[in-house]
Amino acid sequence: MFAFGETRARRRPSLTPMIDVVFLLLVFFMLASRFGSEVVLDLSLGGGAGGAAWQGAPRLVDIGPDELRLNGVPVALDTLPEDLGPLLPTSDAPVILRAQGGDLQRVIDVMEALQGAGITQLVLVEGGDAL
Repeated sequence: MFAFGETRARRRPSLTPMIDVVFLLLVFFMLASRFGSEVVLDLSLGGGAGGAAWQGAPRLVDIGPDELRLNGVPVALDTLPEDLGPLLPTSDAPVILRAQGGDLQRVIDVMEALQGAGITQLVLVEGGDAL
């Protein structure tokens, strides 16, 4: 017969190294993450106060995936604030933005360009198939 030696009692693995690794990962991800927002898009809910009558020419901006239209006429993003200028009776007149195609970043780019030009009353409506 073969003699393999004495049988030893099995040691249970220590959980201490695994707990140390978990805590090190937790500390690493807490230090590496950012808590806060770098860019904030200022939005307000419309329809709260009694709506005033529309004044001036139509101001509808269709935001498509590949093109931008002001009242049905193609425009560039760079010239949109200048093209809107003659259509605004006052500086706080609303501009309607209609998103086409579901590209949220493009909508945000248009909103930032208009807000940067001093146009702050932006009304975002659900898009259709106008383009």
